[in-house]
Amino acid sequence: MDNYTAIGVMSGTSLDGLDIVLAKFIKNDNWSFEILDSKTYNYSEKIKSQLSLAENLSAQNFLLFHNNYGKYIGELINVFLKNKKTQADIIASHGHTIFHQPENNFTFQIGNGAVIATETGITTVSDFRTLDVALNGQGAPLVPIGDELLFSEYDYCLNIGGFANISFQKNNERLAFDICPANIITNYLCEKINRSYDNKGGLGRSGIINKKLLSELNNIKFYSKQRPKSLGKEWLVNIFIPIIEKYNISISDKLRTLYEHIAEQIAAVLEDSLNKKVLITGGGAYNEFLIERIMQHTQNKIILPSKEIIDFKEALIFAFLGILRARNEINTLSSVTGALRDSSGGIINY
Repeated sequence: MDNYTAIGVMSGTSLDGLDIVLAKFIKNDNWSFEILDSKTYNYSEKIKSQLSLAENLSAQNFLLFHNNYGKYIGELINVFLKNKKTQADIIASHGHTIFHQPENNFTFQIGNGAVIATETGITTVSDFRTLDVALNGQGAPLVPIGDELLFSEYDYCLNIGGFANISFQKNNERLAFDICPANIITNYLCEKINRSYDNKGGLGRSGIINKKLLSELNNIKFYSKQRPKSLGKEWLVNIFIPIIEKYNISISDKLRTLYEHIAEQIAAVLEDSLNKKVLITGGGAYNEFLIERIMQHTQNKIILPSKEIIDFKEALIFAFLGILRARNEINTLSSVTGALRDSSGGIINY
């Protein structure tokens, strides 16, 4: 079978909501895709709170929530598919990352795939990261195989979500890694003044760079660490946020400094290239001020695609990862994660 209709489900670290994509994938000489429909289901304050506090639950309550959140995902998929002529062959659900500690050989994405499969009646692939972490990999990022097979016309694929990450080809090898925190930290600061996010970067634009804070952020050890490398909430809470909180300056000034930090870190990754095509997706693509700062720091061609690709590229690629898993083909690259070998990650529930 070389023709699939698949659903991809993604919940990012910035807790915006659940992204669901229905797409068709066809394999001829190369893979091609068509997005048939897509929708973001915004989280209620209750679900947001449950996800953000899940790490503190007892083992029993954590497992209960793992099942309940899986049921919630399954129910939303059923709503999404209602009255559609095209139905899905397979669901691929990333889940929501609660723990990500590859240095301790574990990662956990909540949302039980067995429950999703039961709720929808559709074969479901979930738990994509665990095998790679067991193979001493970072378990992240996973999107690069999709960048390579679906978006090969771009030299760099940059996603600015909760964290900024990048994927590119070098010396006939796909490389990818997390760059720095992005929306997860800007949203965190905005919530302190009762805003959910910084619309188009307007608050940051009105602020002033604090050079001492910028320097301290740029000197965080992670940035000089060799790849493979990935970031998680624990690192943010233990390393990044304490630096930000030390400074008694306005939220606008903190945001302005952060945007400069993010732009400089992204530019540093692109510094050895010129006039290459950089595809930017994720919520950060709508932050006009941040995009301006990135463009100021690099001489590459910044490309903002259609809204559907900006919003749903990660969910689209997870749908593709599910297909690769069902075909028992490689969907996780050791060149990206640092694992002992390439693998086909994901648990399949029929």
